[in-house]
Amino acid sequence: MISIYIKTEHELSCMTEDELNSKGLMKRQTTGEDRVRMVARQLSEPRTANWIASEAGWSHEPTKRVLERLVDDGILHRDETGTHTTFYPDYRRQALQEAMRLRDSGHTVEELTDRLSDMKAEIRDWEDEFGVESPNQLRGTLADETLDADEEDRRREIARDWEHLQRHIKIVGFAIREWDFLAPTSEPADASS
Repeated sequence: MISIYIKTEHELSCMTEDELNSKGLMKRQTTGEDRVRMVARQLSEPRTANWIASEAGWSHEPTKRVLERLVDDGILHRDETGTHTTFYPDYRRQALQEAMRLRDSGHTVEELTDRLSDMKAEIRDWEDEFGVESPNQLRGTLADETLDADEEDRRREIARDWEHLQRHIKIVGFAIREWDFLAPTSEPADASS
């Protein structure tokens, strides 16, 4: 089975389930700034600097400095209209870059189609296991007082994975639909035609 996840801005990493579940691996092999950049670029919704710092396992102030540089570089956007300042990437640009990485990764369209089916099956399994239809409904089950701390943590992690899969399903589907369009070309496109 092929697992496809975006690891950094410039590479597509095919990792096993065990590697993906190893949060310590990310901390051991990256700097705090690298982790903030990875978390920020994979956001599926606007998040605060505190949330990003927590996910990256780094302190607030250096996280905020990295986020501000990413805003200055045009990689992230800042939204100050709510009660808390949030940060989010340009989702269109991000999705197109990820689709191009998938196309250039050496995988066949058949392999990506199989992966798409696997991701959808994984979400259906969670829906059946928990009797819910969305990651937020799964988070709502944490109100059940009979759950122990390990099960609460498991459900939180599954909700995050579910959101990631939903987003990735859209990108893999786009890469499959636009397979020929996304093919690398050796000649520059002629804008006048």
